[in-house]
Amino acid sequence: MMFSEIIAGTMRWGVWGANHSPKEVQKLIEVCLEESITTFDHADIYGGHTTEQLFGNAWKEMNIDREKVQFISKCGIVMNSEKKPSGLKYYNYDSNYILNCVDESLENLKTDYLDVLLLHRPSPLMNPEEIANTFQSLKDHGKVKNFGVSNFSVSQFELMDQYFPLITNQIEVSVNETSAFDNGTLDQLMMKNLRPTAWSVMGTYFSEQSEQNIRIKSIINTHCEKYDAEENQILLAFILKHPSRIIPVIGTSKEETIRKLNKSLMINLEAIDWFKILEAIKGKEVD
Repeated sequence: MMFSEIIAGTMRWGVWGANHSPKEVQKLIEVCLEESITTFDHADIYGGHTTEQLFGNAWKEMNIDREKVQFISKCGIVMNSEKKPSGLKYYNYDSNYILNCVDESLENLKTDYLDVLLLHRPSPLMNPEEIANTFQSLKDHGKVKNFGVSNFSVSQFELMDQYFPLITNQIEVSVNETSAFDNGTLDQLMMKNLRPTAWSVMGTYFSEQSEQNIRIKSIINTHCEKYDAEENQILLAFILKHPSRIIPVIGTSKEETIRKLNKSLMINLEAIDWFKILEAIKGKEVD
């Protein structure tokens, strides 16, 4: 399975963010492809179960070879929305539920198959054997090519991977969330020769005036001068430096930001500069 080096996250393209029209979504897709961003990240619940359909309505009017792009979607979170009332947020990985979610995503995205299906969050009630059988059925019927998970611990990933081969774990990684550097998640994926994907890659840097962010900002600003880059590009370069070859899911809904963040791939932070950021994150000298 080949992702593009940066993945376009669509969560904020609809009513949970920019509330784009189908025409505006088409423009975002075009910009992504111009920047060699060919992988699009979805989830059934985004936009209260509306964003996949928004994307699909835009996609169906575009003359783009389906084989040249990759669609990721996620399922498993049952979330109350106007479109699909549930009365309670919980997790469901029963076979029929997964099968129905995939069929709905295929219909909404106007595609015959998903390149990747991710289990959105781990559930205490997950039955790995039942899930594996469901995955095999989806693969046999050509509805999903590859499978992975999101937000799984090392042991949860290992358990599921023993029953059915997974290709990634989509986890939270940013200057504000670096636990994956130390908890074995990235080590595990490297040992399996798998690439992690990462969400919320800007963290809270632009949204919270915390003591941590103030420390980080002072270092980021010096790096911006040294590398002739903007803050968000340095933030992404920090993640990209990790040897696990993290593939970031950028959540922007702005054309200009997509183009700018793609340039982060050209920034190779020196080790000392990477550790200056890490020291600012921790608020102390590394052990």
